[in-house]
Amino acid sequence: MSREELTRFVLTIHYDGGAFHGWQIQPDVRTVQGDLEAVIERISGARRPVVGSGRTDTGVHATGQVAAVDLPSRWSARRLHRALNGLLEDDVWIESVRPAPSRFHARYDATRRTYRYRIGTSRLAASPFHRRWCWPLGEELDLGRMRQASDRLVGDHSFRAFAKTGQPERGDRCTVEEAAWDPWEDLGVSFTIRANRYLHHMVRYLVGTLVEVGLHRRPASHLETLLDDPDTPLVTSPPAPPEGLVLALVEYPEEAFLTTTTET
Repeated sequence: MSREELTRFVLTIHYDGGAFHGWQIQPDVRTVQGDLEAVIERISGARRPVVGSGRTDTGVHATGQVAAVDLPSRWSARRLHRALNGLLEDDVWIESVRPAPSRFHARYDATRRTYRYRIGTSRLAASPFHRRWCWPLGEELDLGRMRQASDRLVGDHSFRAFAKTGQPERGDRCTVEEAAWDPWEDLGVSFTIRANRYLHHMVRYLVGTLVEVGLHRRPASHLETLLDDPDTPLVTSPPAPPEGLVLALVEYPEEAFLTTTTET
């Protein structure tokens, strides 16, 4: 009996992280990866691993998570897209499905990832139509000071001070290409950060610390000290709550999706 040919499909996924214990599958709790693998097993008749571009923690959302799964080649991208959205719960939605070469890896081929964090400075952010997807701080922030501090993040730095746990096998250096604050409608402010990689809870520790700069509770220069002096007695502020954080975009080189002449 011949082995069935498989096609690797790449999914772009949105999810409201409020009901999930993060992306990565865990026993006895609901996760995004777990939901996807259960639905794929239901439609394909076999348990098939779904490999994500990276983990998101409990309560964190996504509008641009990327994952890959191998399915029998009788499946088309259009058919898989329709089947997944027809069976997944309402808090997960597949934006797109595309075929990719078998060498494509959702995590290791990614070149940069963009996160966004929203903070509600207006009392309107406490509305149930907003508070599930932001930090309803309800206090005014000094955006000029926060921008000054965020400018110090751009470049290659050690972010060890902003990590919950270390990653000795991968090191603690990350290259940040963008770290910017912008108004969020009339509700508050939004932080966008784009980098090649992140450490565990890094964005939330950064936002928590930057908010204290914006509240005039610590100087902007603390960011530079925390980045450049691994032995500093300074510590970061508590991490910002997960509800405001969204994985917005994962980027890949175009050649990651190209089939070579040797691809079978």
